[in-house]
Amino acid sequence: MKTTGKVTGIISNLVTVEVDGPVAQNEICFIQLDDAKLMAEVIKVNGNKASVQVYESTRGLQIGNPVEFQGYMLEVTLGPGLLSSNFDGLQNNLATMEGIFLKRGEYTKPLDESRRWAFEPLAKVGEQVVAADWLGEVKEGWLPHKIMVPFSFEGTYKVKSVAAQGEYLLNDTIAVLTNEAGEDVQVTMLQKWPVKVAIGGYADKPRPFRVMETGVRCIDTLNPIAEGGTGFIPGPFGCGKTVLQHALAEQAEADIIIMAACGERANEVVEIFTEFPELKDKHTGRSLMERTIIICNTSNMPVAAREASVYTAMTLGEYYRAMGMKVLLLADSTSRWAQALREMSNRLEELPGQDGFPVDLSAIIANFYARAGIVKLNNGATGSITFIGTVSPAGGNLKEPVTESTKKAARCFYGLSQNRADKKRYPAVDPVDSYSKYLEYPEIVAYLDEKVEKGWADKVTKTKYIIRKGKDAYEQINILGDDGVPVAYHEQYWKSELIDFVILQQDAFDEIDSSTPLERQKYMLDLILDICDRSFKFDDFEQCATYFKNIINICKQMNYSEFKSEAFNNYMEQLRKELAHE
Repeated sequence: MKTTGKVTGIISNLVTVEVDGPVAQNEICFIQLDDAKLMAEVIKVNGNKASVQVYESTRGLQIGNPVEFQGYMLEVTLGPGLLSSNFDGLQNNLATMEGIFLKRGEYTKPLDESRRWAFEPLAKVGEQVVAADWLGEVKEGWLPHKIMVPFSFEGTYKVKSVAAQGEYLLNDTIAVLTNEAGEDVQVTMLQKWPVKVAIGGYADKPRPFRVMETGVRCIDTLNPIAEGGTGFIPGPFGCGKTVLQHALAEQAEADIIIMAACGERANEVVEIFTEFPELKDKHTGRSLMERTIIICNTSNMPVAAREASVYTAMTLGEYYRAMGMKVLLLADSTSRWAQALREMSNRLEELPGQDGFPVDLSAIIANFYARAGIVKLNNGATGSITFIGTVSPAGGNLKEPVTESTKKAARCFYGLSQNRADKKRYPAVDPVDSYSKYLEYPEIVAYLDEKVEKGWADKVTKTKYIIRKGKDAYEQINILGDDGVPVAYHEQYWKSELIDFVILQQDAFDEIDSSTPLERQKYMLDLILDICDRSFKFDDFEQCATYFKNIINICKQMNYSEFKSEAFNNYMEQLRKELAHE
């Protein structure tokens, strides 16, 4: 018997309901409004009163409207056909809806249940299985999509039968399992899972132990992110957060890309919808959209829908991780998610924290980031979710609560600088303020020693030191003037500029420079550090500036794949002799 109730209070999309039975936190309910049913979620229970947040506009809602509680949390449908799709936070398929906008109270099915899929069995009759074990697979595009024992199953099951190789609908029975009580359970290709509960079903969740290559030098060289790691990109508006995320999506070493546009402006969401289908996958040469899922909720949508979008995206990521795939989840922007939490907290008249955000904001963000990670599955395979979110601090203030709370949870900090963006130094990642805590992990250091070279982490530390010394020298030159400091200060400054122009700055629209493999990054850094290690005998700062500007110019003119060419090495040697008096 479902619990029912009636509306007793309305504040925007926060509705108070008087209930006649038990309800649970995060339970879904439907409010009857004329011929439509509005979906809502319970966010607070106080006696026989439940506060629910409605996922749509509450215009026209009145006191006394009937409410029916469903007995389950907000769920997503999991199965073949998710890739190449555009969903909103409630997993409405935006490609199958009628017209431009979804009508209020109208919900679309996320997957095409009339499509047949070529199924190939993997499990054998008599085999013992548990939740998330693989029963078979279908081809989703060119990627193998595993059909798994539903995550909600508890205990051990025995495979009684598995469908033969052939084509089946999503709701066809593809396996029959027998539980410990001797009861038979039918399994289809579809299953559902609540978005605010992490998907389990793996044997172990170790610390990240290998680096995920992104092709972006300011990340891979100086502040690498681990596969299964977490990072975030804070910065003022217009500094390139979204563009950097698009570059990561296009180039990163991942099997599945999930883009969550949480509270973004409508024009940015439209750009994602129009640009992603045109992007080429640098790893396969196919369309990037073939292995991408987009979840979007624009800033004019209700706050409840904005909050749901990030959880929906993470749950889909966990689903593909359970197949042994590498998932890259990009959320833009988590600030809008936090603002949605603040609006609901204020309407509930909860005790506000700093800047009006909920007092448990840090815990909410930390719990969400903790769902990322690399896992070892029951069959020995590994899967991972690497999560990178953006933060849009008001006025570029990196001391505001969302940035500070995210800093505690994320292991990589890629702070964007307004000053670098104004100088058109893209990506505008500040090399001094940014960091990666994964360089402190012994597992990551050992991986880099084997993958790149022995002592690579020390070389990265040395590079950061040169950049920091150059910044200090630049500040002294600005204060005292060119002639007010020794030539050695100019040398320090220009060495840091050499690293900046050649290593840190990257042309996202250049066919070669847009993505740099780790092997080429090593060669480039070795070349630049070789120059920085030399002691020069400059007579004045102009000679110093001329020398390094010439090096920068030739590096930018040369095709990066030709760095090892004899012509380049001869040119470098000539510069050393002419300008360094060697």
